[in-house]
Amino acid sequence: MKTFALFSAAAALLLLAGCSTETPAPQKKAEEKPAEPVTGRQALQQMYIAARGWAADIEPLKLTSILLPEVKAEPGKAGAWQVIFVSASQRLARSYTYSVVESEGNLHKGVFAGQDQSWSSSGATKPFLMAAIKTDSDQAYQTALKKSADYDKKNPGKPITFLLEANNQFPDPSWRVIWGESAGTSNFSIFVDASTGAYLETIH
Repeated sequence: MKTFALFSAAAALLLLAGCSTETPAPQKKAEEKPAEPVTGRQALQQMYIAARGWAADIEPLKLTSILLPEVKAEPGKAGAWQVIFVSASQRLARSYTYSVVESEGNLHKGVFAGQDQSWSSSGATKPFLMAAIKTDSDQAYQTALKKSADYDKKNPGKPITFLLEANNQFPDPSWRVIWGESAGTSNFSIFVDASTGAYLETIH
């Protein structure tokens, strides 16, 4: 009798345990946030860190924004950027891209290095120090917008691109805020000093 009673009690406990066990509900995967564009200086910093492994004396020569259809535009920001770094000791130039997504045109998420090319310092565009970039692209955009209110109202929704370089025209590196997809196809752009943030010139 004792054996039977013990067996019955054990069976009852197993039955209760089986009834109380619940299958955990499958967890929903967290929705990925859409990729957000970045400022020019943010992208440049990431590319500079990566490029230091190529040459210790690198300096940026030109930085340009790249508009991506997959990334929603924000004032002064872009989904991808391309920089050309130069090394005076090696007399070489190398392009780098930084993108927040994988995209067409051989754009990869993160930093991606291009091929080496020969370079000399005899061109009109000259390399500049990273420390000279005290004004970011979003700040340059706000300065340019104050000087372009009429044009911007007459051309709503026009893509805006950015070019950062140093030349003999201005003492400091300058942002060129371009209403259009490139400087060559645009009929309106504004220069802003990348060191001081001051308005420099309007071209139209």
